Amino acid sequence: MAHADSASSSGGPAASRVESRSTRLPTLVLATCLVLAVLVGAPAAQPDCRTIEDFSKAKVGELPADWKLRKDSGKDVYRVVEESGLRFLRATAKGLGIQAAKEYEWDLDAHPMLVWSWRALEFPKGADERDSKTNDSVLAVYMLVPYSRVRGPKAVKYIWSEKVPVGTRLESNMGLTHVRVLRSGAPEKKGEWVEERVNVLEDYQKSFGVKETPKPAGIAVLTDSDDTNSSAQGDYANFRVCRQ
Repeated sequence: MAHADSASSSGGPAASRVESRSTRLPTLVLATCLVLAVLVGAPAAQPDCRTIEDFSKAKVGELPADWKLRKDSGKDVYRVVEESGLRFLRATAKGLGIQAAKEYEWDLDAHPMLVWSWRALEFPKGADERDSKTNDSVLAVYMLVPYSRVRGPKAVKYIWSEKVPVGTRLESNMGLTHVRVLRSGAPEKKGEWVEERVNVLEDYQKSFGVKETPKPAGIAVLTDSDDTNSSAQGDYANFRVCRQ
């Protein structure tokens, strides 16, 4: 008993350890508070990409509810399909050329890149986008700019052509739509998805010869075969806008 009392009253090793821990405690609390203050005060990280449409919430076999058709006769052209857990928009056009669009506004200065995946399944027979009489494409993606009485409804259009060389730039709709060929010819592997990444801000400014940044109204797709009176089929997936 005397030994225990002696140890507790003296400045022995046990007391020193207790003193050391109690001294460190305020320092640890202060450091933790500083870290929390920095984390709370720091602005939230902005995502590099924002999803426009991934079709994950759309019903299979139907056109997504928030997509609109240029004409009602296109209701059988576009429908959501699922393969291996991936949902996407399939377009099957038979003698038709009807656009499907989704409204979506974003800041082009912050997210100038438009990104998506697509795959060509059936090219419209005899199509050549350089001739208005055969101007059909298996796949086409648009960035839409709102209608203006002065400037009209402008658009930048990206296509997968069977014949027109990659890099070719065309115009349609009396110069209100500027076209850029991203892909030409059959895919390297049948049924293979290809991802596209374009700087739509640069393409718009270059195509229309302006320095202004437009305010996008949304995106659209078009798989058409009306000019060739044939059929075309292609798929679209994972639309998003990105910083780089």
